[in-house]
Amino acid sequence: MDQPSPGQSLSGQPLSDQPLWTPSEARVAASNLTAFRQAASARFGLRLDDYDALYDWSVAGKEDFWRFLWEWAGLKGDLGGVALADGDKMPGARWFPEASLNYAENMLANAPEGEAVVFWAEDKVKRRWSGAELKAEVSRLQQALKAAGVGKGDRVAAVVPNMPETLAAMLATASLGAIWSSCSPDFGAQGITDRFGQIEPTVLFAPDAYWYNGKSHDIRSKIAQVLTELPTVKAAVIIPYVNETPDVSAIRGGVTWGDFTAPFAAAEPSFERVAFNHPLFILYSSGTTGKPKCIVHGTGGTLLQHVKEHRLHSDVKPGDRVFYYTTCGWMMWNWLVSGLAAGATLLLYDGSPFAPDGNILFDYADAEGMTLFGTSAKFIQQAEKSGLEPIRTHRLDTLRALASTGSPLMPENFAYVYRAIKADIHLASISGGTDIVSCFVLGNPTTPVWAGELQTAGLGMAVAAFDDSGHAVSGEKGELVCTRPFPCMPVGFWADPDGAKYRAAYFERFPNVWTHGDFIERTVHGGWVIYGRSDAVLNPGGVRIGTAEIYRQVEQLPEILEAVCIGQEWDGDVRVILFVVLREGLTLDKALEDTIRKRIKENCSPRHVPARIVAVKDIPRTRSGKITELAVRDAVHGRPIKNTEALANPMALDEFRERPELEG
Repeated sequence: MDQPSPGQSLSGQPLSDQPLWTPSEARVAASNLTAFRQAASARFGLRLDDYDALYDWSVAGKEDFWRFLWEWAGLKGDLGGVALADGDKMPGARWFPEASLNYAENMLANAPEGEAVVFWAEDKVKRRWSGAELKAEVSRLQQALKAAGVGKGDRVAAVVPNMPETLAAMLATASLGAIWSSCSPDFGAQGITDRFGQIEPTVLFAPDAYWYNGKSHDIRSKIAQVLTELPTVKAAVIIPYVNETPDVSAIRGGVTWGDFTAPFAAAEPSFERVAFNHPLFILYSSGTTGKPKCIVHGTGGTLLQHVKEHRLHSDVKPGDRVFYYTTCGWMMWNWLVSGLAAGATLLLYDGSPFAPDGNILFDYADAEGMTLFGTSAKFIQQAEKSGLEPIRTHRLDTLRALASTGSPLMPENFAYVYRAIKADIHLASISGGTDIVSCFVLGNPTTPVWAGELQTAGLGMAVAAFDDSGHAVSGEKGELVCTRPFPCMPVGFWADPDGAKYRAAYFERFPNVWTHGDFIERTVHGGWVIYGRSDAVLNPGGVRIGTAEIYRQVEQLPEILEAVCIGQEWDGDVRVILFVVLREGLTLDKALEDTIRKRIKENCSPRHVPARIVAVKDIPRTRSGKITELAVRDAVHGRPIKNTEALANPMALDEFRERPELEG
């Protein structure tokens, strides 16, 4: 991998000259990545002496790489004789067009025989399923779904918490060659129907209620309302969660989980093997500019990519215990549950990550021997702001890796992890998205961790930063692109028969190249820094500024809890507007404004300094916790926000409309 010359800096800031963490020689030697690299060297007669050599081969010899990964991981199915057809087309490349496989078969074949699933719902509910119990539940559900009319290609939708029944329902769906799609139970009725109304599901799963921050929230009336807009649903399966025997009589087609599966005895599950690109999951764009796009992900690409990311980039091994804080409306749930294919026990969690006293996720890590702790950058930032120091209050002796995604993890947050959570830990800031249900850039357990940097491009992913002319650049910011086909490219968008929306989303800017929509920079260490979404990039005076650069400075100030930054169209140009949420009891006076501006100017540049700073009480975010800069920008400009159902707190947008501070 080519690297920029030494001495370069990021955004005018010197690069750290010391890594925060370096793996021991013993850890490197024992890693899955080292075993895979050595096996590939022997198999193909190559000298893959380090990660860079392995990466270069994985991109240049992509057909051999992906087939060998399948063989090395011992996955079930038949890939056929052709690895890649039409490999010069993006979109249009077809991976393993002769393949036959089943996602659920590969999950259950590798699931631990002992504890396969552990579940905590805050401090309210705790449950455990063995591998045998999981298989038995999948078997009964498989038979029940067949009886309800679900077959290959049909859709099963779910408004569900991250609980064991959700996992079993998804695996039963996939075992039949049907297509799974889920969202979180805190979605509003319109948000649910905007998603599922497009895909016409046959069966809908939902709980009677869910827990959050110590309180239960009954959703049966919402489900009844949703079903009036989903005429294709034949059965609505209600999972008893808060109530042992919930009344489902008001729900059209309503049946409890127990009654749905009661007629069927557990047996060995059967598996409908499907084509490599047969749809497996439907995920959704955020929907803040209209109805969400339905992104269809294929069976083989999802399986291979997740196996690669778990086993090689996250060093997940049989017997490990893997956790990610996620809802079922975020692609990290799909990523998490694929950990079964690596032989890991899944640690599932539903509820607030800070209930009841802020420490519950770290309590979970200690109590259940967690080896991989996955979370969001926002959680790490809030943990630091809250003064949590798990390094003093918890053992965390089994924890080997901590992964962070959702937004850029700032260098100061990296330092917090090593100072206040655990000193000897592989911290992997990872980034990809719903679009590929996986990552473009992520961790490497065999190389050092540098503050503020994502360690590496994923194996088999030809990642680059392009300037506006479509030329690859290092040491300066550009568009995150992928220049060669990769197996987990979406099959397409639902109800987009000619692929026009799909091509427009990723391939219009640079022909035959995937353009992801992130603003990224290659570093002197061979890592990457992400500055936020490129469609939210500020452009005052024609100078492109990533919003994450401003957040990095502002959110270090103790007076500020959160911030959102947009570009306001003004006087034929764009000016930077910063909104801040202050600690309780504080006001935004001139002294604090001066402090903010001074910090941004000194640590970024004069171009980054906001023209206006405005205090607000709340900042709108999606239901997966991401700040919605584009929705704020539209509110400021008086433009309609077409789908506020996509937001967790849509009322917050009212604070951004018709602000007198922005009129002069």
